[in-house]
Parts: sequence; C-alpha cells; structure tokens
Amino acid sequence: MEEKLNRKYGLITAICMVVGTVIGSGVFFKAQNVLVATGGNMPLGILAWVITGFIMIICSAQFAVMATKYEKVSGVVDYAEATCGKKYGYYLAWFMVNLYYPGMTSVLSWVSARYLGVLFGWHLASAEVMVVAGFILICSFTINALSPKLAGKFQVSATFIKLVPILLMAVVGTIVGLFNGTLTHNFTNVVSEAVGGTSGGLFAAIVATVFAYEGWIVATSINAELKDPKKNLPIALVIGAFIVVVAYVLYYIGVAGGADNKVLMEEGATTAFSNIFGAVGGAFLNICIVVSCLGTLNGLMLAVTRGMYAIAVRNEGPNPNMFGQIDKATNMTTNSSVWGLFITGIWLLYFYGANLTEGWFGVFNFDSSELPIVTVYALYIPMFISWIKNQKELGKFKRFVLPIAAIVACAFMIFAAVYAHGITPYLTAKQDGKFAFPVLFYLIVFAVIMGIGAIFDIRKSKYKK
Repeated sequence: MEEKLNRKYGLITAICMVVGTVIGSGVFFKAQNVLVATGGNMPLGILAWVITGFIMIICSAQFAVMATKYEKVSGVVDYAEATCGKKYGYYLAWFMVNLYYPGMTSVLSWVSARYLGVLFGWHLASAEVMVVAGFILICSFTINALSPKLAGKFQVSATFIKLVPILLMAVVGTIVGLFNGTLTHNFTNVVSEAVGGTSGGLFAAIVATVFAYEGWIVATSINAELKDPKKNLPIALVIGAFIVVVAYVLYYIGVAGGADNKVLMEEGATTAFSNIFGAVGGAFLNICIVVSCLGTLNGLMLAVTRGMYAIAVRNEGPNPNMFGQIDKATNMTTNSSVWGLFITGIWLLYFYGANLTEGWFGVFNFDSSELPIVTVYALYIPMFISWIKNQKELGKFKRFVLPIAAIVACAFMIFAAVYAHGITPYLTAKQDGKFAFPVLFYLIVFAVIMGIGAIFDIRKSKYKK
C-alpha cells in the first residue's frame, strides 16, 4: 500500500508555523536596513512596516479563503493547480523548491550563525560564521528529516521563546525611551535624507521589510499533515498574520527608545538591547534572538524538505518515483529532503559570494533574501485573477473585493521592488555603481531555473504520449 503523510499537526502548531516562521531574523537585522533606507525617519519606517504587514494580511486572508476549498499536498501549489491548471502549479512548485524556499532558508542559516557570532565577537562575513551557518543548516535538516514530530515541537517552543526579546524591547524600550527622551528625539529628528528621497526611501524600506514578513505561506506546505486543514489552516493564517504585524510595529518603536537613530543605523538593534538591559541582559536576549532565528529556519526547512515531494506526488518533475518516496519508519519525504539540503547549500554559497564579499558573480550578484520573495507575489496574481473569473458561487466580498485587494497588494510589491532596487541596488555602493540593475540579472537567473524545470516538463509530456 502507498505510504502517505500522517495528520500529526494541530491548530496551535499551524499558528506557530505562521508566527514562528515569519518572526525570526528579519525583524532584528532588517530594522537596521529600514533605518538606513529612510535616513533614520522613524514615522516613515513605521509606515513601511505597516504597509508590508497590511499586504501580508490581505494575501494571507485570500489564501485562507482558498484553503477552505482546496486541499492536497503543499497548500500554495494546490491553490495554483486548482485555479490556473496543473502546468501552472508545477512551475510555481518548481520555483519555490529551487529558488524561493532554499534562497530564504540559506539566508536564515547565515543569520542564525551571525547572531551567534555576536556572542563571540566574530565578523558577520567571517569564516567562522560561514562554517557555523553550514553546520546549523545540516542540523536543521537532520531534525526535520529524521523526526518531523520533534521539528514541530521545536517550532512551537521557538515561537514562544522568540517573542521574549520582541515583547521586552517593545515594552521596556518604549518606557525607557519616553523617560530619557530618546524615543521623542528619534521620532522628531531625521539623521539624513532618505535614499532616493522620501518616496524612494519608503519603497526601499518596504522591500527591506518584505523579508521580515515573509514565511507565512510556509504554513500551507503542511496542509497534508494538518488535522482538519480546511478549518485550521485559514484560522492559523489570519490570526498569525495579525500577531506578526502588531509585534513588529511595537518592537520597532521599542528599539527607537534604546539608542539614537544614528547609532542604530551604524551598529544595529543589538546596541539598543545592551543599552537598556546591560551587557548580561543583552547577551541573554541575543541568545533568544538566535533561538528565534533557528525557529524560523526550522519552519523554512520543513517546507524545503517537502518541496520535491509536492512535485513528485503529482507525477511531475524529475524521477517522481524517487522523490515521491516516503520513509516507513519516520513518515518523512527522505529523498525530497536530500534535494532540499543540496539546493539550499548552493544558495548559501551564492549568498556569501554575492552579498558578503566583493561579488563573485559579476553582474549576477543580487540580494537573494529579497528578490525571490517579491517574485512569488507576481506569481500569485494569475491565481487571484482566475479565482475572480471562476468562483461564481461566492459572495461579492470573497469573489471580488478580497482578491482584487490582493492583486493590488501584489502589484504594489512588484513596483516597490523594481523601484527600490533600481535606485538603490545593494551592490552598487560596494562596486562603485558598476551594477545598476540587479533586478534584470536576477530575472535572467530566474528564467534559467524555470527553463530547467521546463525541460523536465517537456520530457514528461513526451513520455506520457
């Protein structure tokens, strides 16, 4: 008899998947990027956090409605297949398996090592940090591959632990900042002009926050293992999204109470922790941040390990028999997991070479922590359009208002990414303006990866004939 994934996760785990996968490293290290992009303009930075959070809520609400109708394996792929056809579902899955999920996961392994390295005084691009990043990546893979239940329990635990530094900074940082005047000063004074002016700074900040907010869609990857998914998954998506937005805005305000914006722009949020809680307290909270990052990494790895399985179970892609295999002892997609680790390792090497050095890949250096995320918003749009055309039995809100709002939100994200990276590409400052359009070269890489997927699709089609 064919082995199937067991339904082993409940509503709490699903909510923790959303909150735990989204809240992780981004809020800690992207807060500095937001300050730099806005020139230390706190209200403008808060607006960026709110706009991106609102976009996440709209899109998660639309997927929540979809989750009440469709269920198979790997939620977002199910929705793509049901709305736009099997071919579209295949290509979306291929993109997420080989670019989206591993791109984010590789960055998370580095960020986890980076914050651990702070405790030992290591430079963020040092050999020590990269070795630890690789080790963390393998450990996360091992837990998910050998004991998916343990990975689920760790996700729940890490979610509650990661809320400790966020809540403490949100509450204590705000109170301290109000009493010593730092918060008022930061809100009423701007360090420098925003990159590309006010609008350019806002768009750059929005694109920076997108990494911090991304990950909620990962929760849909466990719908085949979720108890009562048509009920629990929509609840988890909506509740989780609201928790994240509130936590991020309050944390960002709290950080502003811990140090002058100019210092935060140069040294990051860890300075605020040390100023408010002292050296020992700051170190403890930094450990909590490491756990937070590991929790996010765990959630992403959960999706990475199931990626090729989601394709193979539909009898698509390379060697479906091999990648569709489930281990009888662990009830885990073993071969799919191996591919996930391999491709994530490649993206970790790319991230280091493109973003932490002078640039190994010439014109093909781009930020793999942001552009793939924005791409997935573009891929959502055809799904939402199809939903509007075909769901005639639904009311006006679910058929028109919500999906149209989601389309507008996705289009805005695409525009913000092109606008921001066109004005302030991450490598131009380092390379003296040598690379002006990283979006273009990213799209070339994207096209090559999708082209490889097309080769397997064409071969499969010929074989069926």
